[in-house]
Amino acid sequence: MIDLHCDVLLKLQECKGKLSFKDSDELDANKQRLIKGEVSVQCFAIFIEPDIKQEHKFQAALGQVDLFYKEILAKNPEMKQIKDWDDFDVLEEGEIGAMLTLEGVDAIGNDLSKLNHLYQLGVRSVGLTWNHANLAADGVGEPRGAGLTLFGKEIVEFNNQHHILTDVSHLCEKAFWDVIEIASYPIASHSNARHLCNHPRNLYGNQARALIKKNGMVHIVFAPQFVKEDGDATINDLIKHIDYLCSLGGVKNIGMGSDFDGIPSHVKDLENAGKYQNLINELLKHFTEAEVRGFAYQNFLNHRPSINSQ
Repeated sequence: MIDLHCDVLLKLQECKGKLSFKDSDELDANKQRLIKGEVSVQCFAIFIEPDIKQEHKFQAALGQVDLFYKEILAKNPEMKQIKDWDDFDVLEEGEIGAMLTLEGVDAIGNDLSKLNHLYQLGVRSVGLTWNHANLAADGVGEPRGAGLTLFGKEIVEFNNQHHILTDVSHLCEKAFWDVIEIASYPIASHSNARHLCNHPRNLYGNQARALIKKNGMVHIVFAPQFVKEDGDATINDLIKHIDYLCSLGGVKNIGMGSDFDGIPSHVKDLENAGKYQNLINELLKHFTEAEVRGFAYQNFLNHRPSINSQ
């Protein structure tokens, strides 16, 4: 399994030392659960709450990076940082890759050098917004719905030059299409199909097709409100989104982006990373082993920037 999105770093920061990445029950994606769920790579998002004052946001982001290095890597020798796209290929048995991502560029203000600093620290995927607007673009929660600013376009160009993924998951529609036009490595790190669940964080069919056409990936998110509009969401409800994306030609462009530790409720039988194999077992009832292997990890490996840039 390769999982493109979780919010463990935010939980660790908010708990102020009271949680252990190794085994705290409060963490959906703690190390024990990653091992049990056979997760081989977990991406850790840097996310800064919007109510933090702007002048404190970059320091808060650096604080989460510090937790990544001290609480996840230093205390757990099985966790190996992924900074180069080839690092996926050298993970050994029993090791779990850990990659930093950035969910919204609010923390850098209008200073591209701060993004470069985060890149040097290991960030390899950048989402321009969370749900609100910032200096780069409008998110899905901004009624204005404007596209990328000039600064936002500079960020995408920076990503292109440094082989960084540009994540569209929280962008409004206009900003999404602006990214598709100029991004070399677009992905949706945690989004589902709006055709099946009419939530603004989900992708319309033409958006998913555009990502597929650009060799991008759509990573399925496990947040129940993005899976089903009412009632309890099940694994089979989640699989309907995968099946729909396959019908658009995306069988080789689907991955996983759970959003564990960033969601208040869970899909039944998929409450934490330790239950990932429940999803795999159900997928095998609907798809071939090669297709399921693709959803789990191979599709992402096939679409890494190092692959695309060769």
